[in-house]
Amino acid sequence: MRKSRLLVVVVLVAFLAGIAFTGGILFATGNNWLPPVLAALQNPQEDSGGKADSPELPGVGPNTIADIVKKAGPAVVKIETQVQTTSQRYDPFFNDPFFREFFGQQFDFAPRTRVQQGLGSGFIITSDGYILTNEHVIEGAQVINVSIVGRSRPVPARVVGADRELDLAVLKVDAGNNLPTLKLGSSNDIEVGNWVIAIGNPYGLDHTVTVGVISAKGRPITVEDRSYRNLLQTDASINPGNSGGPLLNLKGEVIGINTAVSAEAQGIGFAVPSDTVQSVLDDLIKKGRVVRGWLGVEIQDLTPTLADYFGLSGTEGVVIRGVVSGSPAERAGLQQGDVIIAWNGKKLQSTGDLLDLAREAGPGKRVQLSVVRNKKTLNVAVTLGERPQ
Repeated sequence: MRKSRLLVVVVLVAFLAGIAFTGGILFATGNNWLPPVLAALQNPQEDSGGKADSPELPGVGPNTIADIVKKAGPAVVKIETQVQTTSQRYDPFFNDPFFREFFGQQFDFAPRTRVQQGLGSGFIITSDGYILTNEHVIEGAQVINVSIVGRSRPVPARVVGADRELDLAVLKVDAGNNLPTLKLGSSNDIEVGNWVIAIGNPYGLDHTVTVGVISAKGRPITVEDRSYRNLLQTDASINPGNSGGPLLNLKGEVIGINTAVSAEAQGIGFAVPSDTVQSVLDDLIKKGRVVRGWLGVEIQDLTPTLADYFGLSGTEGVVIRGVVSGSPAERAGLQQGDVIIAWNGKKLQSTGDLLDLAREAGPGKRVQLSVVRNKKTLNVAVTLGERPQ
């Protein structure tokens, strides 16, 4: 019995000593002792500028998604179109001469007119009413109406300029000189993995906001009868009706125009880069079309098989399949079978590179081409013409 009491006393003394020791640590450190993780959260390390490091996350801090959308949203518009189509009514049974002989000519076979409704998005870029959208949104439209935030009725719009190849169009509305606008940023500055925000009118649902990241850059895709080059790829949801709407960075700047969504997979959308837009915007507004530089050659990508045939070690370059008579290329001495490997010293990876460089350079520009002919490299100077429409 005495041994049991002695054991209880020893345990009690040890417990009290432990409490005293722990309390000593707590009080000795100014009552600020915490586990390392909690201490790090409550006392973040300061940098040389005296400010705590904090990650930039969407929805956190001064540039929240909600704040960006609140500022950008009023400049995003809904575009509704009407396209009138005429089709010849035809039925082989009613057009049969024996049928007509028996029943007479009382049947009406006049052409039938239909009005197709279209829906898309766009955004205002100047306070006096210039609007950017996709060309396919307004293609063939006889009537274009734009719904602007704060306006009770849609406003009629007219097409100022359009380019089918780049799928870009500029509209103009007469709705005063104090409209909300969005600023074009630089798509070259955006990186894969950066957060982006898409605003548009999918399925007619006004001002729908989706968020994602840039999944890839420089994507070529084909949608129906349109071929695109150098698109931004994003996993921000883009659906029918989103076309023409802005893709924003976390500064609220437009870095792309939402254009297409993959029908084969979810979470894959595409946008025309803002730098492409800025390179042709002046032409679209002032001339109504994109003026492109022109070599006058038929070209194709350099495949491994062709590279072996021409004695080249890689597939960088563009093969000339044909030269247009009277073209700048013919005047400069370019020939069928030449391989253009560089443009003003810049290596060519594909036919798209050459087409983009010619467009950006414009008519009248003199350029230096590095050309491989008979396994020898030549320098050829060419003055570009204007590409026929």
